[in-house]
Amino acid sequence: MTRGISRYTKWIATGALAACVAAAAPAAAATAPAVSCTSAKAGLADKLKRDITSALANRSGTVAVGLYDRTTKTTCTLRSSTAYDSASVVKVTVLATLLWDAKKHNRYLTDTETTLAKAMITKSDNDATSKLWRQLGLTKIKGFLTAAGMTQTKPGANNYWGLTQITVTDEQKLLKLVTAKNTVLSDNSRAYILKLMGQVISSQRWGTPYGAGSGIAWHVKNGWLQRSTHGWRVHSVGTFTGGGHDYMITVLTHGNSTMNYGITTIQGVAKVIHRDLAAS
Repeated sequence: MTRGISRYTKWIATGALAACVAAAAPAAAATAPAVSCTSAKAGLADKLKRDITSALANRSGTVAVGLYDRTTKTTCTLRSSTAYDSASVVKVTVLATLLWDAKKHNRYLTDTETTLAKAMITKSDNDATSKLWRQLGLTKIKGFLTAAGMTQTKPGANNYWGLTQITVTDEQKLLKLVTAKNTVLSDNSRAYILKLMGQVISSQRWGTPYGAGSGIAWHVKNGWLQRSTHGWRVHSVGTFTGGGHDYMITVLTHGNSTMNYGITTIQGVAKVIHRDLAAS
C-alpha cells in the first residue's frame, strides 16, 4: 500500500492536481439516505440492509455502496448516483476503453500497451495510466462510456484522469459488463480485465475482497486520493465468484480523515456482504 501512496504523493507534489483542486467537486449527497436492497431470496434483502446499515452506523464521511448478485438476483444501493473523484478506480475504465477500441479496429494490443495495462491495474501505476489516457483521448473514452451506458461518468479534463467523476451506478454497470457476455466487450477482453484484476499486488488487495471466503475468486481495483476538500477519497470495486454466487461490489467514499480510515469503512461493508451471501 505504501507504494501506491507514494505514487499519489508524487503525483500531488508535482502539482498535477493543483489546478483542479477547486474543480469537479463531488455532488452533495442527500441527507442521511437509507440502504435499499431487493432480492429473489426470501429474507436476504432485509438482512443485507440491516447489516450494511449497521456497518456504517458509526463511520464518518460520505459512503456510496453497490451490490449485485446474479445468483439470487440481489441488489443493494446507497447513494448510487452521488459523484466521487475516481482516483485509480477509473483505471478499469481506461483498460476497458483500450480493449473496446482495439476490437473495433480488429487488432491486438501492442507489447507496449500490454506492459502499460498490466502496470496500471496490478500495481496502480499512474505513469502507465497517463500514457494510455493520452493515447486514447477523450473522444474514445467518451465513446466507450456511451457504448457501456455509463451516462453518469464524466472524464477528467486536461488529462487529470484521477478527477473523473464516477458513481456507484456506473461502476456497477462496468463490472456487469466485465463479468458476463455482452456486445460491448469481447469475451477475450473480459477475461483479460479479470485476469489483471486478479493479479493485483498483495499490498493493494484490501477493500471489497475483505471477508470473502477461501473458495471465492476475487478481482479488485482500488483507488485512493487526498485533496483539500472532502479529505481522502478511498474506493474499491470488486467481482466475486464461488460458493454458489456471482456478485460484484462497489464502495466509494470521501470525507475520510486518513486513507486507512476509508479502507476500514469499505472493509466493514464488504465483510457483512460476503458473510450474508455465504449464508444464503
